[in-house]
Amino acid sequence: MIKSTLKLVAAIVLFASCNQFEKAPSGMMYKISHGSGNEKALAQGQFVKLNVEYRLKSKDSVLSSTIGVIPVYFPVDTARLGKYSFTEILMKCRKGDKIEFNLSVDTLVKLNALQLNEVFKTGDMVIGKAEILNVFTQESQVSEDYKKEQTNEKNREIKTIKDYLAKNKINAVESPEGVFIVIKEAGNSNAKIDSTKAVSVFYKGYTLKGETFDTNIKPNDPNAKPYEVNLGTNTVIQGWEIALPYFNNGAKGTIYVPAMLAYGPQANGPIKAYENLAFDLEIKDVNVKSLAPARPVQGAQQMR
Repeated sequence: MIKSTLKLVAAIVLFASCNQFEKAPSGMMYKISHGSGNEKALAQGQFVKLNVEYRLKSKDSVLSSTIGVIPVYFPVDTARLGKYSFTEILMKCRKGDKIEFNLSVDTLVKLNALQLNEVFKTGDMVIGKAEILNVFTQESQVSEDYKKEQTNEKNREIKTIKDYLAKNKINAVESPEGVFIVIKEAGNSNAKIDSTKAVSVFYKGYTLKGETFDTNIKPNDPNAKPYEVNLGTNTVIQGWEIALPYFNNGAKGTIYVPAMLAYGPQANGPIKAYENLAFDLEIKDVNVKSLAPARPVQGAQQMR
């Protein structure tokens, strides 16, 4: 009976120790769940690939996450490990390890890492988790792996758009790159668009949820002006460069652009990271290229 009790106590102590958070030098609370015991600890000069997610404790809402999209890559450099960040304890980790960490909003404010606002309020906590997916020894390996992840992400986005079009019974032409084009009015077939032309466009940009983020279509404004695009100059997102040659002068239609041919992982105002976009387009004129700079289109201008 005594031996059984001692075993039970030992098991409870072991379980508690495995689930106990530790304190990093900066004060950050963290816990590492180790994966396979066969992996070596991270070393200076290596590169890590990992998923990271941040949630706001008070609302249990995701602030940012790479889970299900393109993971994060960065070099292991002991001279540049973060303070009050999960990277602070990175050298304790190995491939396959999972990290849980808690960040005080008040401490982040003191470190000038963020500011108090309607989202981040005093007394709140940011709950984070990270998982080390892979470890590389050469930058060329990182580049090759990242390209594969880009392709996988683009394929996921294309599938999402295809499912959306099928659900809404929309017939579209798919370009080789994965942009979907719907021509609703053909326009003048003798005035085609190519990379030597400047195209004047009326547009409305919106998400697949139907949320409009920008437009220059103003039915009640006789002074509304189209946006001029000089094709081939990389001043608009790839999706526009790919889709516009499918239109003629005077044509009207809609294009559906995968996020990786728009803004990818970069949020842009109301456009979220990895947001697939749609644009209603009306081609007003097609001319030779102009050197005059044009006002940027929200969601269509090229990523810098």
